[in-house]
Amino acid sequence: MRVGLLIPTLNAGPRWADCLAALQRQSRQPDQILIIDSGSSDQTVPQALAAGLPVMTIAPCDFDHGGTRNLGVERLADCDVVVCLTQDAILADADALKHLLASFDDAAVALAFGRQLPHDDATPIAGHARQFNYPAQSRVVRLDDRVTLGLKAAFASNSFAAWRRSALAAVGGFPAHTLFGEDTQCAAHLLLRGWHIAYVANARAFHSHNYGWLEEFRRYVDIGALHALQPWLLESFGHPEGEGMRFVRSEYAALRASGWRWRIRGLMQSSAKLLGYRVGKLLPSLPPAIATRLSSQPRWWRKRATEKTSVPQ
Repeated sequence: MRVGLLIPTLNAGPRWADCLAALQRQSRQPDQILIIDSGSSDQTVPQALAAGLPVMTIAPCDFDHGGTRNLGVERLADCDVVVCLTQDAILADADALKHLLASFDDAAVALAFGRQLPHDDATPIAGHARQFNYPAQSRVVRLDDRVTLGLKAAFASNSFAAWRRSALAAVGGFPAHTLFGEDTQCAAHLLLRGWHIAYVANARAFHSHNYGWLEEFRRYVDIGALHALQPWLLESFGHPEGEGMRFVRSEYAALRASGWRWRIRGLMQSSAKLLGYRVGKLLPSLPPAIATRLSSQPRWWRKRATEKTSVPQ
């Protein structure tokens, strides 16, 4: 099995050196590695080149969550499996890739994603989010599991995931020109085609973000907008509200040891998420100027508005 590894980058910052060092320590090395950089002005590209990694550069305006990864998959055409990693995900031990790739011994598995652990500087809220979404138990998800898991059945993260190239091609690759969530959309397509998804708990990477309430609001604006733009996701897998309430209860209990201030902050962020999601469901029908102010992806909305106005009537 030939394995390619793809990392999109843009001003990767101080964690980049750790990401590269963790890659070099892997007991199972990828057969090919490709970095696609979209206009970094820091040391991202020089550090990758110094590590002996090939770097492809694209213009910042050409970056697209799905389209850019499709470009990488095309460049890794002789690989059977393509591993996607983000610039701030640090493989936790030397066997992380080996454990992830072992899932493909099962011919029905099209996608495997690893467990994400909080970085050392993670807040209690960020730490709980990783614990909730990435538990210590591995599992294989099939389409029938949507009955109990709902939309969570199609959950996956391209921060640390591996894709069977033939299965990816069979569903048309990652969705291009998408707001975000190319991983979840593609995972949903794979399940609907009968493929299985493996969550591999012993394939671990450090990856977390210390978001504030405004960042969470904007993230969930985008989630709501994605669900409005791609209604088939909820039609096929169900609505996320029940999972959201389970998360809130779990977080409130987990933050007990951190004190009441963190509990209040958690409730504030959960309220911001709920409000953001509801606003996001309306976003596609609102003026582009409002969308660009509320979303965490303003460039995408500006581009969408330009494309709509340029279409001949």
